Amino acid sequence: MVFNYCRAELVDENYFHAVLEAVKGIAERIRNMSSLTKDGADLFNTAFSVKHPILKINALRTDTEISEQKGFSNMIVGLFGAVRNPVAHAPKISWPMSELDALDILSTVSFIHRKLDNTH
Repeated sequence: MVFNYCRAELVDENYFHAVLEAVKGIAERIRNMSSLTKDGADLFNTAFSVKHPILKINALRTDTEISEQKGFSNMIVGLFGAVRNPVAHAPKISWPMSELDALDILSTVSFIHRKLDNTH
């Protein structure tokens, strides 16, 4: 799923833009799944709310499941705050992206997509 959003950038070894496109792909997928039009923290906190969830990664029956739902939303919010926002607002020369950093970020993006595959 990750490569759907950033294959061309990875082929060019353009890690800065590969990461940006991959992370933006998460928001697009969640908007498509939830029919929400929001972005960033508002999108994720609304979609994965534990009181009125639009998307659920589990049954939300136990404290552990509720904690997992909250943590999943927090993980995505953190990824956007730590990666998407700086990349979207800083020029490439001011915010270097190494191959190793890109691979670590893309692993997190892949994990999120895998969890979304089983979301209901």
